Amino acid sequence: MPQLDFNLLLTLDVLLAEQNVARAARRLQLSPSAMSRALARLRETTGDPLLVRAGRGLVPTPRALELRERIGPLVQDIDAVLRPLKALKLGELARTFTLRSSDGFVENFGAALIERVAREAPGVRLCFLPKPDKASTPLREGAVDLETGVLGATMGPEIRTQALFRDHWVGVVREGHPLAQLDSVSTGRFAQARHIGISRRGEVGGPVDEALASLGLQRNVVATVGGFMAALAIARSTDLVACVPDRHTQNLRSGLHSFALTFPVPPLTIALFWHPRFQADPAHLWMRQVVLETCGER
Repeated sequence: MPQLDFNLLLTLDVLLAEQNVARAARRLQLSPSAMSRALARLRETTGDPLLVRAGRGLVPTPRALELRERIGPLVQDIDAVLRPLKALKLGELARTFTLRSSDGFVENFGAALIERVAREAPGVRLCFLPKPDKASTPLREGAVDLETGVLGATMGPEIRTQALFRDHWVGVVREGHPLAQLDSVSTGRFAQARHIGISRRGEVGGPVDEALASLGLQRNVVATVGGFMAALAIARSTDLVACVPDRHTQNLRSGLHSFALTFPVPPLTIALFWHPRFQADPAHLWMRQVVLETCGER
């Protein structure tokens, strides 16, 4: 089957409306000869003369009259598809946004996000999913609209990124813990304490351990859990020390004692990720702005 030229749809629509080659050419800003060539192509494509001479004018054939009833809506639909999207009406938006985030993000920011979305777009629903790994496959496949976390080497190169906030590590113990009585916890005292390790894969290590290793020290990790919530729950009812990002876990540390680390640990940047297929989507752009303004640094 020969490839169709969809520009001929617009040409046919104008020709059938004007029933005059010269006037149709002026409307489409073409020369009369170019319009005559287009009419010849339309006749060849449809197998019908479409417009025939009647005195000094042209009249449509029965086939042209049939096409005129169908071509108008087609041209309008194509025009609507190719035009820029209309302004987003949040009050009429009905859509579900799926956000994948690491442990603690929903507990810390979820309520504020839900409240903001409900206020601006009541028809929008949020679906929060856990983030067991850093693979970008859910974003690529469209299963996830947005993702938060620390940029990793496994993130696809095409994934768009927007920094949300910088965070730093703090030590956390229960109220009444011996370290909670100190004005400042020395690096040596910190390393000697009994610690909870945090690793999705059960491995001991991380930025805090690397910083201590550069000083010739090592934490005494007696248990390892998969996330911040579990680490804080254990710290709440034992004498173990948890190390967590400060802002990322702010709401989770209520009733616990947090203290600054007295040795330098590189900060971490929590970022927002999305696939470029949604880059220009107005609703997605609004959702990204909501996350940025609700969770980002002020």
